[in-house]
Amino acid sequence: MEMRQIRYFQCVAQELSFTKASQRLHIAQPPLSRQIRQLEEELGVQLFERLGRSIRLTDAGKFFFDKTMQLSARLDDVVVATRRIAESGKKWFGIGFVPSIMYGFGPTLFRKMRASGVQAEIGLSEMTTVEQLKALRAGQIDIGFGRIALDAPDIAGLTLLQEPLVLAVPAQHALAGRRDASLDDIADLSYVLYPAKPRPSYADHVIGLFEQRDHRVSVAFEANEMQTAIGLVAAGLGVTLVPSTVMRMQRDDVVFIPLNEPEFTSPIVMSWLKDSASPILREVVALAKQTAKEAP
Repeated sequence: MEMRQIRYFQCVAQELSFTKASQRLHIAQPPLSRQIRQLEEELGVQLFERLGRSIRLTDAGKFFFDKTMQLSARLDDVVVATRRIAESGKKWFGIGFVPSIMYGFGPTLFRKMRASGVQAEIGLSEMTTVEQLKALRAGQIDIGFGRIALDAPDIAGLTLLQEPLVLAVPAQHALAGRRDASLDDIADLSYVLYPAKPRPSYADHVIGLFEQRDHRVSVAFEANEMQTAIGLVAAGLGVTLVPSTVMRMQRDDVVFIPLNEPEFTSPIVMSWLKDSASPILREVVALAKQTAKEAP
């Protein structure tokens, strides 16, 4: 599938006429029709209904048009940003992060970066810790903030914080009125684990915490996103463990209970390529250390 085919499809969908679309695109109608047929064959769906001399989008065509228009708009933004970086002479600095750091550490660090005047165009990408490893090696990001340490010879890592874990339960749960809970209280509960993939992940960290105390986690459901896991908890489908900063999330249908288990923590781990000589990376690493030191 080529961008040219998608652009042709969008034009035909907007005009609902091969004749008008070919005039607008400045190409002959037969090659345009061929491109649309090839696109339909590649997708394995019919995008247009041919009604005599008129056409209209099928339901699949409407969906494809909506989504490709969103992609095109995003691509246009990327093109504009790329030109802006080239014209300004600024460097681009990519940061990968897991969503759970955005309840405390992440926003504080990013504010410090803006206040310090880091001389770079900052790109933020939400991704799991394992995805950060691939992105670091591919040069897609310059630094990652995750929940597990990356065991790789080419990656430098530093644990910035150890956040206590808290138990998230439905508002009607038997433990919802408790000020705190112990391992004995939570060991036999049914859990919603996240992320389900890719592994290893924070889910394996949670499983490991129980196994170190000779307990096995009973998994009711797995989710790929923390927000989804908390939603499943709200629905009464299980409980889950989340970093304590997530308690800042205001929900009426979920209660967060601190644990009387000092070992039940989750690290925030900073990772970067060992051979990177970027001065911006050194500046961001220093700011991250300062942010962690000042964390409550």
